[in-house]
Amino acid sequence: MRRVALIVLDGVGIGPAPDTAAYGDAGSNTLGNVARAAGGLHLPHLERLGLGRCRPVAGLSTAVAMAAHGVALPRSPGKDSTTGHWELCGVLLERPFPTYPDGFPEALLAAFASRTGRGVLGNRAASGTVIIDELGEAHQRSGDWIVYTSADSVFQVAAHEATVPLDELYAACRVARELCAGVHAVSRVIARPFAGPPGDYRRTPRRRDFSLPPPGDTLLDVLARADVPRVGVGKVDDLFAGRSIVAEHTPTNADAFRLIEAALDQLDRGLVFANVVEFDQTWGHRNDVGGYIEGLRQLDAWMPRLEARARTEDVIILTADHGNDPTTASTDHAREAVPVLCFGPQVRPVALGERGTFADIGATVAEAFGVGPLASGTSFLGELLA
Repeated sequence: MRRVALIVLDGVGIGPAPDTAAYGDAGSNTLGNVARAAGGLHLPHLERLGLGRCRPVAGLSTAVAMAAHGVALPRSPGKDSTTGHWELCGVLLERPFPTYPDGFPEALLAAFASRTGRGVLGNRAASGTVIIDELGEAHQRSGDWIVYTSADSVFQVAAHEATVPLDELYAACRVARELCAGVHAVSRVIARPFAGPPGDYRRTPRRRDFSLPPPGDTLLDVLARADVPRVGVGKVDDLFAGRSIVAEHTPTNADAFRLIEAALDQLDRGLVFANVVEFDQTWGHRNDVGGYIEGLRQLDAWMPRLEARARTEDVIILTADHGNDPTTASTDHAREAVPVLCFGPQVRPVALGERGTFADIGATVAEAFGVGPLASGTSFLGELLA
């Protein structure tokens, strides 16, 4: 009757990987830099689990660890949520997804405009909130799509909900997903609806991600074939193109916490797979250091509620998919190591060291359910259990 909760704190990196500088992210250290900006973090529950022993974090003691603790390094090329979640679930990429720092090819946009019946504004790498503020009024006057990208492999389409119906926006993103194939196979096409009057535009929680399907079997596929139940929280279904997982999306961390609790209250056996989104979406991408710090405090305050739901054979894993350092000039993801904290009544507080790939986490979950092995990753379950 084992249960595993795999909780991905989106964008909560814990410092450089060996190749961080090669990705243009020299100086990024999400938790380390946020802690320094705060004058030291006070996170008593995460400190007790051993977050400060994963890597040094100002304000967190290294003297205690009630959880197994360590870090995992990214091995797949890239630094986006799709790449990170796929690697966590055992799928490594041979080559990075394409990116478009200078905008998308005109032929691709012409095909998109022709098939959707609307023109295109923007077509550049930009912060989503900034480009909506800049082009929102022109979009509302013309009805043209706002198309933009970032340092990640994404084709993003923004539209005001009062100008373009949501169903039309989603349909346009399905068209873009069909067009973004072959050499232009971006990892995600993202629908970015927004609302409000000019000068006060706000992105709404009705975002949708249209991902490529993983190129090989994931942890979720292997669990599905073994009839192991899987409950998704947050955008995890979108990141796997809806394959082998169904999820309820969550606009805030508090919503994710609530749904994780509900899943653990109801599930007798299986995997709870959650993405906790605001460290990335709300604070990292907007360089909101204060919001990020408060988010960490809220996460810490929630930990006793999570721990209280752990049954005898449960394994709870906290980790991340990449960094997103709000203290740097960049508003994009960062290539970083991620923390790994594993706890449960039978889990020993061992040092897991520096794992060479996120895939070790998926391999551990697979072994916990007696399935696998996965294509990549080395399980550390034997180190966890007494």
